[in-house]
Amino acid sequence: MSAMTMKKAISPMNRLIPPVMAAAILLCAAAAHAAAPGITGTTINLTAQPAYLNQPDGQTVYSWGYGCANTTGISYLPAMPNATPSCNSMQVPGPTLIFQAPASGTTTVTINLTNGLPAAAGNTSILFPGFSVTTSGGVAGLLTQEAAPAGTVTYTLTIPSTAAGTHAYYSGTQGDLQVEMGLYGAIIVLPSGIPAACTSGVHAQNLVAQSTSSAAHPGVAEADFRLAAAAYNHAQACYDREYLFQFSEMDQNIHAQALAQVTARAGCTAGAAGCSLEVPTEPYHPSYFMINGRSMPDDMDANYAPQYPHQPYNGNPHMHPGELTLLRIIGQGRWQHPFHEHGNHVRILGRDGNLILSQSDANSLAGPLLFTTTTTPGLAMDGIFYWTGKGLNWDAYAHNPNSKDPLAKLPCTPDANGYNTGAPTAINYYEWCQDHNKPVQAAPSGDVPAGGPVTLPDPNLFTNGAWYGGSPYLGPNATLRATGCSPGSPAGSCGQTGSTPPSGTIANSPSSEAGFAFMWHSHNEREITTNNIFPGGMLMMMLVDSREFVIDESN
Repeated sequence: MSAMTMKKAISPMNRLIPPVMAAAILLCAAAAHAAAPGITGTTINLTAQPAYLNQPDGQTVYSWGYGCANTTGISYLPAMPNATPSCNSMQVPGPTLIFQAPASGTTTVTINLTNGLPAAAGNTSILFPGFSVTTSGGVAGLLTQEAAPAGTVTYTLTIPSTAAGTHAYYSGTQGDLQVEMGLYGAIIVLPSGIPAACTSGVHAQNLVAQSTSSAAHPGVAEADFRLAAAAYNHAQACYDREYLFQFSEMDQNIHAQALAQVTARAGCTAGAAGCSLEVPTEPYHPSYFMINGRSMPDDMDANYAPQYPHQPYNGNPHMHPGELTLLRIIGQGRWQHPFHEHGNHVRILGRDGNLILSQSDANSLAGPLLFTTTTTPGLAMDGIFYWTGKGLNWDAYAHNPNSKDPLAKLPCTPDANGYNTGAPTAINYYEWCQDHNKPVQAAPSGDVPAGGPVTLPDPNLFTNGAWYGGSPYLGPNATLRATGCSPGSPAGSCGQTGSTPPSGTIANSPSSEAGFAFMWHSHNEREITTNNIFPGGMLMMMLVDSREFVIDESN
């Protein structure tokens, strides 16, 4: 697994080593994306229910989760026209609750929780760390008011204008069992205002780059699926895309014992002698490690995929080079998870809704730059990830000034920071100009520059598979030209003749999507298994797509 740990903060690869490249920079094939889907409203009616979760090893695991008692008065965010958004009566994680901070003063939202768990499970509840909460109904519990079996409790959250960021919510009743069984979820509070910096400059140019006027994909626009343009009301908290990741683990034995005891006590009267669970939660030996309630590869299927009726959210981030991608991260289990994002470090903006600012300059952020975003149980954090190609030391777009193909000889005019940001509609928008026209190969096989610093092995002997298309270049045009097209072929005429398998033969046609896939995974190796089988668990891919590919978050 040593290849997974090789990375520098800003320059992801100063040297290109083919075996590492095959593992850490792969050509992508998946087409189901993510975002931060959830529900919103001023009154939300939740219920706690039992159901079974699907796992990639074929197991279905008895679990508990929050869901919608009904869908009256709620709406789904963001709009996802190609999906059928839903809020089941039980899901893991629970529904993501999205609220808007007011422009001034405070606002309130009401959450009614009905206990639909088996009578033997006893009471249940919700904690909302970081919020001022008043309660009504229910029965007194150790940490908050609780809903008795078949009963309801009401929580009223006060949201001030200064609130923003990502938060967790979870059961406050017998947490060692109920949180383990799946009773947790996320809250996203959108900032009260959006700084002008977030709707101008490079962020405005990114919207232009996604528009129908872009030369990369004329006539086809990318929709904006952000919940807002900034994570906080701060000029340095702007972002271009966002994703929510909730990390948790699951001990199959605890769930099996809970099911056995619930079954044995079926029909008992809540509170009566013998009508309670006595499930030991130690020793703790989790066998499933999940991102948004799914294990890899299930976490890369679409949001609201029908094969996961109780696990609606995925974990499959996409971006274009140069975009600022907001990661909303929550540790929802019992263990700490050292999650490693290949390609770059993550700059932390805030934790638990608290923006981290410099003590000497309130206009400057002071969050750490993290090699792994370690998810402490109950901790939420917001961070920015970006990738530009800077530091590769070769032209990722396979430009060739001698080519007759106009896409092979696009100009790169550096801005003050060295990036090609003056041409937002160009395919190589945000290219790192210092590496422009630098070939990667000393003896290329296609219409790419020659005489480069690195000689790759024969592409037919290189690592193949559904995640690798045989080319180190970004974008379908560059991929096709680098793997067998005749020199001087006009734009769009390459076809697939001579392209390295499996391009066009399995799932990765380079004429559609051909980007870089950075493996994102737990640095605890047991956590990238499913029931001790690798690969699985807390593992996904960050897919960095060329501008030719339209990132569609609507599923």
